[in-house]
Amino acid sequence: MTELVYVLNGPNLNMLGKREPHLYGTTTLAEVERQVKALAFKLDLACEFRQTNSEATMVDWLQEAFERDAGIILNPAGFSFASIPVLDAVKLTQRPVLELHITNIHRREETHRNSLISRVATAVICGLGVDGYLLALQAMATLLHKNSSFSR
Repeated sequence: MTELVYVLNGPNLNMLGKREPHLYGTTTLAEVERQVKALAFKLDLACEFRQTNSEATMVDWLQEAFERDAGIILNPAGFSFASIPVLDAVKLTQRPVLELHITNIHRREETHRNSLISRVATAVICGLGVDGYLLALQAMATLLHKNSSFSR
């Protein structure tokens, strides 16, 4: 049975490759999506890859992932540090939720150090650049294939 994974990206990640390349690199989100989908196919995972700058849209997608019983890889970006609605939507799911950050948020300025999402995520990957997406997908495959009834 092919498991479903949502890879959800928060605000400003549509500017990946252009925005602060000294922090985030030059790889675009479209390039990340291609890499993630290619690996998902090899790992026998169905993959929904999305990005939004809207908190309401992110909440809708998290609820959709819950309804579809999907694992979630979430790069919440700015939603990490102040969004109670996103946090509450993440709490819905019983499947693995991997929080992902391109930079090491613990080495950043104080406003970027304390993610609300980390409190409820299954695991956190940060500081590995865009390679973190592929590592998160491999970890998700392990979690989902090892026990398809995994719950947080």
